[in-house]
Amino acid sequence: MMKGDQVKDTFQRWRDTREEDLNPEDYQLFRDLGSACLARGDSAQLLEFVQDEKNQGIVKCMGCVIMAPLVDEVVKKVTSAEPCQAAIVYLTRTCRSEELLHGLLELIEDINPGDISQTIIVLVPHFKTVLLRMEDRKATSVGLVLAALQKQMQRLPVPYTPQQEEADEYGLCRCCIALLQFTKCFVEEVKRKHGKSVTTTEDEELRTELLKFCMRSLREPLLEVELSHNRKSYLWLFATEIMVTLSTIQVSLSELLFFYNSLKKSTAMDNSQSMESRASLAYLLFVQLITIDSFPAVFSPIFVLQCNMEYVSELLSSKKESHLLKGLALNAKSLESVQDHSLPVNLMELKSFYSVPQKLRQVLTECPMKHLRESALQVFQLFVNKLDTEAKHKFFRCMLKVSNHAGVESYIIKNIKNHLEFSMESGNANKWFLGEEFLSLLGLVLHLPHGAETDLLNSMDRIMESLNLLRYLLIRDKNLWSNRDVWEELGRMKDEYLKMLRVCLSISRAYYSAELKALKEDQKLKAKEAREAARSIRLSKSIKAKHEEVSDMSPEVQHQVLQSALVTFDLMESLIVRIEEITEEKLKIPN
Repeated sequence: MMKGDQVKDTFQRWRDTREEDLNPEDYQLFRDLGSACLARGDSAQLLEFVQDEKNQGIVKCMGCVIMAPLVDEVVKKVTSAEPCQAAIVYLTRTCRSEELLHGLLELIEDINPGDISQTIIVLVPHFKTVLLRMEDRKATSVGLVLAALQKQMQRLPVPYTPQQEEADEYGLCRCCIALLQFTKCFVEEVKRKHGKSVTTTEDEELRTELLKFCMRSLREPLLEVELSHNRKSYLWLFATEIMVTLSTIQVSLSELLFFYNSLKKSTAMDNSQSMESRASLAYLLFVQLITIDSFPAVFSPIFVLQCNMEYVSELLSSKKESHLLKGLALNAKSLESVQDHSLPVNLMELKSFYSVPQKLRQVLTECPMKHLRESALQVFQLFVNKLDTEAKHKFFRCMLKVSNHAGVESYIIKNIKNHLEFSMESGNANKWFLGEEFLSLLGLVLHLPHGAETDLLNSMDRIMESLNLLRYLLIRDKNLWSNRDVWEELGRMKDEYLKMLRVCLSISRAYYSAELKALKEDQKLKAKEAREAARSIRLSKSIKAKHEEVSDMSPEVQHQVLQSALVTFDLMESLIVRIEEITEEKLKIPN
């Protein structure tokens, strides 16, 4: 440790030395002396040294190196933080702005996880001071600072509930507000200069950097948070200000959402302007209605839906609850504005109009969260309602071919029945559901995927709905069909389907009856062994069955399952009988 006289001599040497003659050891020594002063709790003495007129040459040349220990003291909120804060303010106004910016960026890059939010909140005002002092490459520097700050903010946990957001334990909300305050003057600068007849390259670069900042913010954190217009939280304020900023810097939301390729070329966007960012933008605009008043009303609901389906597909591709919720909400809002029975069949050729229903199906069949499955089912039905007749026909055919899930297939068959009923109403007749075209669809309905070996229990929902549809068709007036050939072909398909279904029922009933009988015999055998074991006083030993069951279920549960299967087969059989009775009654009616 240097003694007092040595320190004074060193300071005097630095005062007498030209900047270019200072070496790295001098900079390190100055930092060490500053850190030692702070370690002793002499922050006021350090502030006095920094502000001393005779030390301005040293401070201007080497002051940047003591920023790190000063910031560390402020972040830790030590008792001597006020002089440290004053020293930081003085240095940001005295040292060279380029060196300060470099030093502050290094501090941002190396933050302990527990100090992220506090460090950002401490440094943001000083970044702003330094940037406002810069004359050259200010736009690029603003971009560097925003990217560095947002990179660290991405490490902070996102609050998912109102209680977590209010508590703001990790400081993400405070960081978002600090960023808004930081960008405000630069946004105003772009707004002010945009009104002029001539804008410089620097002006355009600043606008581009602010656009990148907004797009990154839309992805993180705004795509992760739960927002509600009924609760004006800090994150709601952040979302609103991001949307307002886009309008203020003259970014067209419609161009950004619907004609992104042209905007990408004109602003040279990087990968941070991803599909997720625009999906988040679409959600805030069309679901939360933030800045919707400034959105042009010239776009038709079908065009908006067509564009938004790409974003819905992106959101539903995620496994995150927040993304799925936003994707479902955006899909629903986009569909609600479309008239029922109006979506033309040519839209089904678009990739997104194929992928979105498939992803809804995945949510319905694979998602463990009940509220998401319920929402997905509502959106799925809403989508079906909006399709015109030909589009419905094509969609039903597609889903029956690819869904590979009995529950989904039964829901599709139920929709087919509903649209049949609609088509039979006056003025709604069409060839897709009352003509020859319907037969190709019915052929997919009256189909057992594995023939006589079809697992009737797994396919129960689908088969029951197919039988209900068949019964409904037979009790309708056959004169509703476009020609007699369709009715006759329907009868032939019905006969083939019921014949194969009876074979399946016979095989399945025999199998499950045998299983039930074997289970009962096995239980009797176990009971007999237990009695014999008790009589021979071998109660301490476990009783083992002689025949191992394939299933891990208890005998009681196995009995219930097997009995339930037989009841289901009886129900199917009763429907088949009823269909055959209807057929016979129809034959008795004169043509």
